[in-house]
Amino acid sequence: IGYRHFDTAEFYASGHSEELLGRALQRYNRSDFFVTTKVSPSHIRYDDLLAACDRSLQRLQTDYIDLYLIHWPSETIPLAESMRALNRLVTEGKIRHIGVSNFDLPLLKEAALLCETPLATNQVHYNVMHREYVHNGVLAYCQEQGILVTAYSPIKDGTLNNDAVGQVAKRHNASPAQVALQWLIQQPQVITIPKSSNQVRQQENWDAAAVNLSASDIEALNNVA
Repeated sequence: IGYRHFDTAEFYASGHSEELLGRALQRYNRSDFFVTTKVSPSHIRYDDLLAACDRSLQRLQTDYIDLYLIHWPSETIPLAESMRALNRLVTEGKIRHIGVSNFDLPLLKEAALLCETPLATNQVHYNVMHREYVHNGVLAYCQEQGILVTAYSPIKDGTLNNDAVGQVAKRHNASPAQVALQWLIQQPQVITIPKSSNQVRQQENWDAAAVNLSASDIEALNNVA
């Protein structure tokens, strides 16, 4: 199909997801792929984070990680400590870009200030039906600051069964999933990471880019939630 961005985490299957990805990518040129992985909140003390990154590098069988995220914020570990470790990893060349996941607006602003390179992304739960990060100001801040919002679970929360989504899909001879994905993609500074192990669904997700939503389509979808 042509996928080039792979998103995983040390938490997924206790690191086995990273191992499988690492094995698969050995057959190809590493520079042809963009690999994102995440450090668990239990490993974001300074020394723990450095060690966690080394373990991820070993499992992925690579010399560098394109994008390394804090998977969830911690209520007990100072963000400054974690960011100091991430900044060091960039300097050492072990990671190329720093990001966060599931950060609210105050934490996101703090992370951006502490990051010695431009903060790449905040990966959050965002779709037609779930708009927490619109209401709490994260989306607007990211759009103002040039930080990508990476939307995970883009077709969850009843999105595929929503009447408005279905009506827009019918007008475009598209699937509800394609409409939901394109609603995200057409927003400034928003990308999305749909997940599927079904090759037909993977192709359907890929083809979503061909759906061009009109202003009236977007308005109808914006009014869903």
